[in-house]
Amino acid sequence: MSKIAFVFPGQGAQYVGMGKELYENNDIAKKEFDNIFSKLDFDLKSIMFNGPEEELKLTKNTQPAIVSMCLVLTKLLNDKGIHADYVAGHSVGEYAAFGASGSLSYDECVKITAARGYFMNEISQKVDGGMAAVLGMDASKIIEVLENVKNGIVEAVNFNEPNQTVIAGENKAIEEACVLLKEAGAKRAMKLVVSGPFHSSLMKEAGEKLKKEAENYNFKITDIKIISNTKAEILNTVEDIKNEIYTQSFGPVKWVDTIKKLKELGVTKIYEIGPGKILSGLIKKIDKEIQIKNLEKLDDFLNIE
Repeated sequence: MSKIAFVFPGQGAQYVGMGKELYENNDIAKKEFDNIFSKLDFDLKSIMFNGPEEELKLTKNTQPAIVSMCLVLTKLLNDKGIHADYVAGHSVGEYAAFGASGSLSYDECVKITAARGYFMNEISQKVDGGMAAVLGMDASKIIEVLENVKNGIVEAVNFNEPNQTVIAGENKAIEEACVLLKEAGAKRAMKLVVSGPFHSSLMKEAGEKLKKEAENYNFKITDIKIISNTKAEILNTVEDIKNEIYTQSFGPVKWVDTIKKLKELGVTKIYEIGPGKILSGLIKKIDKEIQIKNLEKLDDFLNIE
């Protein structure tokens, strides 16, 4: 029997006004949003719905905003009678997967996401780091080229699709890496507008803080299985989830392997839930056979199956 997966986007998918249409036109969405907003010690509602964009783009705001919208959309989809066999998220989208699986309550899920955003924001300000996207080169070749970088730490961190990998590290090392990668045959190697070297070893301090923070939450294992970013394997225990929270902040996002794992587990249909269609584009480049449906606005729920 074919299986269904829900997947959730990460940072970069946000925009001012995200979720506002849901909030103003659907009573269930309004109730879920209000419950989430009421548990936070800052005005996420105003930042999400009204901006300004500079405020929403701050990591500490972006991450809980995306996860909040993902979870409310998941609730609407569940109310239509559609449930996931498996869930996965890209980077901070993995936190939406924790909530969508029932491993955490929605408000706890957003609360720990807000903590993650705060810690990552704090640590990224301490290091002179960033990220760059590399297009048109196999990931194994990229890793090989990075071994020749002399000017500091740089690592392959996001394996998004066969021809797109993101590297992260110290800015001088990234600049050197981009030159070497182009010389080695990459079509493009370009710096990204991000506030830190996310998923690189430079963010380990954020992982240490998250490890302590995770002890304050009530995790559980449910029938809906979570596929991890760092290993592309099922998280089978509460300790697995807590360890993923720790390692994911300075470990890789193995998105290619995640989609391959879902296919191996019998998934034939994936719902991308949240702002934008970034993951759908990546999934189509990983596996053209999987059926994909985006859910972002109320109209997306019409005639859904």
